[in-house]
Amino acid sequence: MAAQAIPGPTSRPPSGAAGPTLWNRNFRLFFLARTVARFGDGMVPVALAAGLLDAGYGASSVSFALGAWMVCFAGFVIVGGVLADRFTPRRMMVLADGVRLVGTAVLAAAFATGPPALWLVYALSALSGLGAAIFQPGVASMLPLMAPDVQRGNAVLRVAESLTAMAGPAVAGALAGFGGPGLIFGVNAATFAVSGLCLFLIRMPSVAPVTGESMLHELIGGWREFRARPWLWGVIAVWSVYGITVLGPITPLEAVVVTERHSSAMFGLMMTVNGAGNAVGGLLAMRLRPGRPLFAGTFALFGVIANVLVLAYDVPVPLLAAGFFTGGVSLAFWLVMWSTTVQTQIPNEALNRLHAYDVAGSLIMLAVGRALAGPVAEAVGLREVLVAGAVINVAVCGVLFAVPAIRGLKRVR
Repeated sequence: MAAQAIPGPTSRPPSGAAGPTLWNRNFRLFFLARTVARFGDGMVPVALAAGLLDAGYGASSVSFALGAWMVCFAGFVIVGGVLADRFTPRRMMVLADGVRLVGTAVLAAAFATGPPALWLVYALSALSGLGAAIFQPGVASMLPLMAPDVQRGNAVLRVAESLTAMAGPAVAGALAGFGGPGLIFGVNAATFAVSGLCLFLIRMPSVAPVTGESMLHELIGGWREFRARPWLWGVIAVWSVYGITVLGPITPLEAVVVTERHSSAMFGLMMTVNGAGNAVGGLLAMRLRPGRPLFAGTFALFGVIANVLVLAYDVPVPLLAAGFFTGGVSLAFWLVMWSTTVQTQIPNEALNRLHAYDVAGSLIMLAVGRALAGPVAEAVGLREVLVAGAVINVAVCGVLFAVPAIRGLKRVR
């Protein structure tokens, strides 16, 4: 394991000293890298749908292309955590952006010159997922090294990501009509170039040479670090249930419900409202600094129930929008509290691997929940699934409140 010559996540400036501003040079570069890259990520589903459907490959080809990305990401993100601990997260993130830049540029050229072969699209999507797996662990561990106020840094990123999540698909839709999927992927490739350059320009502390430990030994060490923190594995265990039963199913079911009751245009509007709620949740997280972040975040999760129930019952459009907005606020506030807790409670030398375990577990459970949502809803009824999700949401919050290691965990900085 690489021993990084940096202050630990719990270090503070001397008493009475003025801390550095959040918007220092490194954070500005990191913020730009993340914002531009997330904007590009939001364009990918639109580009794949436009390109593959126009080529006559059918809807399943889009699912397989996105699935190839997800399988590689979930399968290799833990390895990415080990590599980030060995070679520093910044180096691995720059490498990942380089890999994704090349793969996306090839995809842009393939779509620009005619319908590409499906195997090439799937292979390049898988390569992009591999790059994301190498990139993701550093997202958590880089922030505490650059942001003197970790919670505020997370909140700022959450607001920016919420806005780019709305802007990316909209811009991609406009580009699809103007220049086709090749142009969209070309712009996406440019976002990786900008991200990689920004990350390369960040000035990080020197790093000690790596030890002779094998990757397997470091993976096992990361698992031991994971098990040694009851609040960490407790939240992730509960979150796994939450992902299968609530967050996973809500994504495909809300698309079905809103489109069938209203229209696809209304669904797009509701997703915009949800994104606005995410941005407001991030803004609230900038202002509120609870002494027990996980307790406060759990309390906020009750708001997701509103999002679930407005889908379970045929409510007027204003109430539907209120539910989507409340769900966005609630989930964004929880995510900032959770990210801040992980980044400030875990030593930096273990953070990449532990964050990777968190991401891998969460994504797998969300994917399972999304896959099961349709068949289960057809078998037992759509309303029954959604009402059960609301009940489980209450139960999940109750369990999080009941565990002393979770509800009593105090903020570090």
